[in-house]
This record gives sequence, C-alpha cells and structure tokens, in this order.
Amino acid sequence: MSVVAARPRSRGLLLSKVGWSALAWVISIAFFFPVLWMALEGLKTEPQAASIPPTILFVPTLAQFSEVLSRDFPPYLINSAMATFGSTLLVLILGLPAAYALSIRPVKKSRDVLFFLISTRFLPFAASLVPLYILARNLHLLDNIFALVIIYTTINLPLGIWLLRSFMLELPHELVEAARVDGASMRHELIRIVLPLITPGIAATSLICLIFAWNEFFYAVNFTSSVAATSPIFLVGFISGRGLFYAKLAAAATLASLPVLLAGWFAQKQLIRGLTMGAVK
Repeated sequence: MSVVAARPRSRGLLLSKVGWSALAWVISIAFFFPVLWMALEGLKTEPQAASIPPTILFVPTLAQFSEVLSRDFPPYLINSAMATFGSTLLVLILGLPAAYALSIRPVKKSRDVLFFLISTRFLPFAASLVPLYILARNLHLLDNIFALVIIYTTINLPLGIWLLRSFMLELPHELVEAARVDGASMRHELIRIVLPLITPGIAATSLICLIFAWNEFFYAVNFTSSVAATSPIFLVGFISGRGLFYAKLAAAATLASLPVLLAGWFAQKQLIRGLTMGAVK
C-alpha cells in the first residue's frame, strides 16, 4: 500500500515542478518579449516596421544597424560609458565607508542620517533642474561629462548606501569582533574582512547603479548638447518632423541596450547571490 500511495504522490510532485517551471518560462518570456521584439524591428525595413498589422515573416537585414553606426553612434556610447562607470565607481568609493559607518560601526543618530539620505530621493528631478543648471553654467560644466558624473553620483549614492548597508548588516558580527581582537584597524577591517564577504552585494549595487545611470535622460538632455551627449540623446534624433523611423530607432535602441544586457548576463550569478543575501538564516 505504501508503494502504491507513494506513486501518486511522486507523480503529483513531478506535475507540480513541471507546472511551476512552465509558469516561470511564461513569465520570463513575457518580460523578455519587448526586448526581442525591439531587436526584430531593427532587422526590418522601415515599411515593414511601420506596417499594421505587424510584419511577422520577413527577410532580416542589417541595413538599419549599419546606418545607425554610420551616424557617429560610438561617441554617444562612449559618453554614456564614461558617465555611467565614473558615477558608479564614485558611488562605491563614497558609499562603502558610509555604509560601514551606518552598519558595523554605527555613528550617532544613524537613523536620522539614513532618513536624510533617502529623503533626497523625494525631490522631483524637475525641481532640482534650475539650481543645478545655474551651478553647472557658473562652473563652466555645461555639455561636460564631469557634470553628468557628479549628478548621477548624487542620484545613486543614497540608494547605494542603503543597499550596501543592508548587505553589511547580514555579516556575522563574530567575524568583525575577531578581527578587532586580533588588532585589525578600521581600514583593514573594511578592506580585508568586510569587502570580500559582500562581493555579491557590491556587484548587485553596481549593476543597479549602472542601469539607472545608463538609462537617465532628463539631466542628459538638459545639460548636454553635442560634446557630452549620451546614447539616450542619440535615440531622440530618430524622432523628427519628418516622422518616426521605427526600424532605425529599434536598431539604435538595441545597440544602446546591449552593454547593460551583457553586463547583467555576465554578472547574473553575483547579482542573484547579492539580492538573496540574508534571505535564509
């Protein structure tokens, strides 16, 4: 009887796993479908991309991608990379000591500090545009990558500190105490004990900051014109009075999204570990 009863139970578990796997695939495809459709639109001609109903069967062509690359797209991509990676590096340099001071070696009124950091995200971007623009104009930083690096750093720093602090709070306190007993200084404690243990959290924080900075458009369109213009500004060039060039826009958007997609693909293991740190006690 036990063997007979075990068979339906194992069969039910198998069906449950298959069902959950199928559901996960459906959700994944639903989230990835817009990206796939964008890439497919870039492989069409302009009449095919603008046709209603959409053209499903077509002969792929790379003409749109070659035309996008011929329109000086690499400088925009380089500007985005400089602003994004520069701001993310500054977020880590400034955020790691701050998160360390707010978690492992808490300072006085740390809750007030944390609330102040997160309150900076309450301010709408449009409300800070005029004062930041005046500062950038007086400092001769308009149409300058350095201005975007500073702005993106101020945008992502509060989020970076909160994320890094949450990862540091999950570290076993005994390890830190053992390092202090052995005479480790604050700098050695941070560099040799804390940082290696929160590497997945650093990867997750870096990727989130990369995505936010790479996709930022509001400040880029107001603070740059030609020299420091980023890839989102380049995409706007395909929306003009002559019409909307769907195929070229899709090809340019695919090329602009490719670096972030590749970064997420290569860092997916570290990202998953970082986002699930402390989930299981």
